[in-house]
Parts: sequence; structure tokens; C-alpha cells
Amino acid sequence: MLKKICGSIALVSLLFSCSSDKDSDSMDSSPSAIIGTWDATELVIDNTTASDDAKFGKQILDFLTDKDCYIITLQFNEDLTAEATNAANFVEVNATATGLDVPCPTESDSESSTYTFDGSVVSIVDMNGDTINVDVLIQGDIMTVDAADLEIPNFDDSGELIFRKR
Repeated sequence: MLKKICGSIALVSLLFSCSSDKDSDSMDSSPSAIIGTWDATELVIDNTTASDDAKFGKQILDFLTDKDCYIITLQFNEDLTAEATNAANFVEVNATATGLDVPCPTESDSESSTYTFDGSVVSIVDMNGDTINVDVLIQGDIMTVDAADLEIPNFDDSGELIFRKR
């Protein structure tokens, strides 16, 4: 009998000691989680299967991100409007006496649209009126998307684009 009582007390103590705080690394599937400005900071690829274009895109994105230069930015607003800014078409690679230099582009292409977000899929209406559905994983201030699904020129070959919320 004493064992049952001690076991019950231990079980109750264990249940009440467990924290219910939200883990900052857990997935946030609330529709408001996407609202804000997101900068592409990384392209995750498989080097054994990725194309040369994907490898080059990753290198350029890594280099510019290290210089606090963000060439792909997504802005999702509360009124369900969105804007994508892409400076990839304006990246210049310059040969210098000490090697290659890639300055931060000063120009970019921009496209405005509308969107919906159900917590795991963002649906964006592009400039042609077509709907693009993209699987999205948001964990805290990190958003992961399939690069091919997002259809951003120069970064739609393969891999996952990682965005950080400002």
C-alpha cells in the first residue's frame, strides 16, 4: 500500500513539475506567425546532387549575408498584402588583385501581391494571377521554404531557403 501511495505522489509531482512554456524552437503554425519582414540568409543544398547554379547561388548568398547584405526579402503584412524584393539579378562579381569581390547590389526587382497563410502553406497570387502554394515551416524567427516552390529566379533550382525575421 505504501508503494502505491509513494508512486502516486511521485507521478503527481512529475506531472506538475513539467513546464508548459512554449519552446522557441517549436513550430509556430498560427496564421500571424508569417507577418513581418524576412531576409534570406542561407540556401541549404546537397552538395553531391546540387547543380553548379545552386552551388554558386549558395556561395553568393553566404558571402553577401556575412556582409549583412540581404538580396532576397519577403514582407508579409497584416492586411494580407506581400512584397518580394530580389536583388539577385543585380549581383556583380568583380575580379580584384586580391581575388573576387561581390559588392552588395544597390538595385533590386520588387513584386507586390496578396497572400493567405493557413499555418503551414502560404498561397501567393503572382503578377500573372496564378496562385503559388509554398510549404512553410516557421520556428521562432526562422522560416524554411523549398527553394523550387518559391520560384525566385536564380534560387529556384534546389534546396531550402532559410529566412530570418527582422
